[in-house]
Amino acid sequence: FKPSQNISRAFFDYLVDNHALGHDGFHGMDHWVRVLENARELATATGANLRVVELFAVLHDSQRENEDYDPDHGRRAATYAQSLHGHWFELSARELELLIKACYYHADGLTKAEPTVQACWDADRLDIGRVGLRLDPRFLCTAYAQRPQVILAAYRRSTKRSAAM
Repeated sequence: FKPSQNISRAFFDYLVDNHALGHDGFHGMDHWVRVLENARELATATGANLRVVELFAVLHDSQRENEDYDPDHGRRAATYAQSLHGHWFELSARELELLIKACYYHADGLTKAEPTVQACWDADRLDIGRVGLRLDPRFLCTAYAQRPQVILAAYRRSTKRSAAM
């Protein structure tokens, strides 16, 4: 994990310590760190809002209750993001709206949204190799993420455990 202006070490540690599911499965801090790396790359390449995509990366699965079927985890993450706003991070009203939308709908398979929300969803989807799947570019939102070399590099990252801490 590399801290930024948007995500301090203390904030990341808080999220890690308060993740009820733990970090041994597919949706813990190793995943968050890879999604964060993807998000930073996508923000640079697409012009997506860096604050929003970084926060999405560490929040989107933070409220999962299990590793399997948990259809409401995105909605819980959106609510959690709202509760942390003003304490751990500051966003404009528009940025908070984008973060909430990105978290809320990230597991619903959508591809049409604002460019920043699309970058959030792609950052998460590019880490699908961690569960043994190959990514079909039709499920990605941005032209940048659909590039074969981007998919391949993300797949390689997703099949290795990160050094999150």
